[in-house]
Amino acid sequence: LGLRVNPEYSQAPKEIYNPCASYSRLGTTLQNFDSSILTSCEGLHFHALCEQDSDALENVLQHFEKKFQEYIPQMKWINFGGGHHITRKDYDIEKLITLIKKFKAKYHVEVYLEPGEAIAWQTGTLVTTVLDIIHNGLDIAILDSSAEAHMPDTIIMPYRAEVKNASKAGEKKYTYRLAGNTCLAGDIMGDYSFDQALKIGDKVIFKDQMHYTMVKATTFNGIKLPSIAIKKVEGNVEIVREFGYEDFKQRLS
Repeated sequence: LGLRVNPEYSQAPKEIYNPCASYSRLGTTLQNFDSSILTSCEGLHFHALCEQDSDALENVLQHFEKKFQEYIPQMKWINFGGGHHITRKDYDIEKLITLIKKFKAKYHVEVYLEPGEAIAWQTGTLVTTVLDIIHNGLDIAILDSSAEAHMPDTIIMPYRAEVKNASKAGEKKYTYRLAGNTCLAGDIMGDYSFDQALKIGDKVIFKDQMHYTMVKATTFNGIKLPSIAIKKVEGNVEIVREFGYEDFKQRLS
């Protein structure tokens, strides 16, 4: 059994992903810390990072130790949470190793890191098809997918998903607003430009969609969930699972 604590410090790039923001419900602060329950706990846990380097972890650790140092030696383990962008090319792995070794030697505890986005970062694609192209001030490509239902973080965070062979609006010859097929007016992936004009039936491929997409996908408006498939090295595609109307119906009745 462990207890989540709030070090009251984070360098999270967006407030929505900041677990140490004012009035956060995530983790007890030192002011509200009840040390009497530690007899039932084996470890303490904090999570204060979001897609960040070991420099950010170093700063969080300083605040964590400052607030909870007297309790750490009583624990068997400390969980440094997730948000470590370990697989990013410029991530300072050596600093992470040094921080963990130093902490373990100082307090004689085990250290855990939570597997997170880094495991699936820059993997997986969402393959969509152009259903229609309309014009209303600019060309709009309607896809058989949805930012709201299939890529909610592009709206919530928000962030701009990368599209294969596409650039920002105006950088290439043909610019389109890529839009979803739900009733939500804001179901829009963004404006992208292409070397060739899009046609009905063309594939538009969103990159880096493995993390926080399948697990967050919904059947809003009765939109079908994307099929899950594996593309083999040889090029053939294996369909792992397909979804249909029954999946939508069973979730509601």
